Amino acid sequence: MSEEGRNAEEVRYRALLDLDVSRPEAREELVTGLHDESWRVRRAAADGLVRLPERGAVVERLIAVLGERDETGARNAAAEALSGMGASAVHPLVHLLGHADPDQRKFAADILGQLALPEAEGALVAVLLEDGDLNVRVAAAEALGRVGGRGAAFALERVLSNPEPLLRLSALESLAALRHPPPLAEVVPLLNNPLLKRSAYRVLGLIERPEVVALVCRGLAASESRSTREAALVALGQHSARMADGGRPAMYAAVGEALRRLLGAVSWVASALESGDIEVKTGALVAAAALREPRLAPLVAEVAQEERLVPEVMRTLACFGPETGRELLASMDRLSLPAREAAGQVLVDMVDPSFVPELVQMLDWGEVDLKGVAARALGRTGALDAVEPLAGFLSIPELAGVAARALVALSAGFRAQVLQALQTSLERGAEPVVLNALVRVGGTSQLPLVRRIAREASVPLRATAVEVLAAVDPSGGLELARVALVDEAPRVRAAAVRVLGQVGDVSLAPLLQRALADDALEVRLAALEAVGECGAVALAADLEALVRHPDGAIAFRAVRSLARLGVLRDEVIQQAVGHEDHEVVKAALLAGAASGGGEALALGLLDHAHWDVRAAAARVLADSREERLLPPLLNALLSETDALARRALVDAVERLSGR
Repeated sequence: MSEEGRNAEEVRYRALLDLDVSRPEAREELVTGLHDESWRVRRAAADGLVRLPERGAVVERLIAVLGERDETGARNAAAEALSGMGASAVHPLVHLLGHADPDQRKFAADILGQLALPEAEGALVAVLLEDGDLNVRVAAAEALGRVGGRGAAFALERVLSNPEPLLRLSALESLAALRHPPPLAEVVPLLNNPLLKRSAYRVLGLIERPEVVALVCRGLAASESRSTREAALVALGQHSARMADGGRPAMYAAVGEALRRLLGAVSWVASALESGDIEVKTGALVAAAALREPRLAPLVAEVAQEERLVPEVMRTLACFGPETGRELLASMDRLSLPAREAAGQVLVDMVDPSFVPELVQMLDWGEVDLKGVAARALGRTGALDAVEPLAGFLSIPELAGVAARALVALSAGFRAQVLQALQTSLERGAEPVVLNALVRVGGTSQLPLVRRIAREASVPLRATAVEVLAAVDPSGGLELARVALVDEAPRVRAAAVRVLGQVGDVSLAPLLQRALADDALEVRLAALEAVGECGAVALAADLEALVRHPDGAIAFRAVRSLARLGVLRDEVIQQAVGHEDHEVVKAALLAGAASGGGEALALGLLDHAHWDVRAAAARVLADSREERLLPPLLNALLSETDALARRALVDAVERLSGR
């Protein structure tokens, strides 16, 4: 397209976006747009027609466009618009199913499938069973897979014996989509049909009968046909997904026996694990669990790149024995990040004391995440030899946490050695997480040490000591927090304020009031949270004054704490809505919505300068489920230019209009 052509297209596109849909001429201008040479313009016209009022007239006009046989682009755009018209389009399209032209009937069936509304089920069933045109019947079969219903499922079963393979294929696919498998006796003959077997195995995988595993195994052992084996893998994955853990050993035994009769089974399963078809990959995981071949373990771990398959990956790796653990360890530095995470989690459960040498060697690797996996695994070995190498990581900030947790796990068997390692590390100025671990292992016997640290140690340790003590001994922690409120370090004072909020009550209001005026922002923010947490309603006036504070972080927390206390007045909400920080505005909007006054606020914020506020207002209005709010939302949608805010407005319109 030339530059001039692109400019002209842009003009026509913008003209349709800016079109006032309330004008009487709007409908025909949009219909003209459906016939434009540019798909962008046609798409904009289709979107515009969906927004028009008087839907009945719009639907009839769109159906008229479907009859323009020489206008392929316009017909497809009209079909797209009709699929967005919701329930108002169903009856006219059902009427179109009786048109003399098969092409029109097929269009009607396709669009009813896109609408996926149960009102169309009966008419589509009639077309499936009685129409004289094969293409129309196939379209009806595909549509019923989206519309659903018992009548649809039984009708689809009836056409499985039809001599037309294409119709049987569509019926099988729709039955699979409806997760309504036909009787096993009707599926078995189809497993040998080259055109139908893949779909037949899909529905076979949905059948909950003991014979299914044997049929799947027969397909897996079909040495002459890779496609049959892959179809059987699909069924295996589906069958396994519904199976309780108790039934898996028998399934793995049968599948393993079938695969061992297949020449090159390990190589074939390895290639299936790398398939681009997720259904094949799912079945391959079950096959790998049945084979328990250590060489497959790294490939199984790599399937974790498919996030939805991570649980099955974990279950599969857990089936492998200790030798697999060493195979995973050896390949860890070559695995992708998701695979490492999956392998690391399983490895942690596989290890025993014999793994310590390999894991200690892994601690020398350069990458931090691998060191972390090794540290976690060492904690699960239950070996005394693991204490010393883990203690060496307590002084490294990025590994101190995982090493401390691993030592806590080891303390079940070696409490004295772990305590000694943690105390020595603290004496050398360890990270605060080490102090937490020490109290978890040593309990109240460590409180004297915690109090000493709270007075004498570094700022991070003093702050942690205040909070750790409160977690173990609330009254002692509260007493220490009162003292720590005058500590020279803001971090320690903030920790003390958090303890007051978590452990204290309304009697601490005077202390929190002083903290609200602290010089350090960190302390003031902690105090704002603490007021709401401990229910100090007496400080509501102090919080209200801070709602007007120019620092958004302060104003935001003031609004949230007032809402938490249940004393956020309408006048204060209005002040917050006028704040320059959009996070404060959103906090006020959400607080108003929670108290029942959000709709008026949200309507007033639909034209706010910040897109995030406009989107939040749209979501509040959508949650109201009040159809009367559609007109202002539609007006806001017409003028919205930000993509994310527009998405929120479209979602709100769809929810309120019941689409």
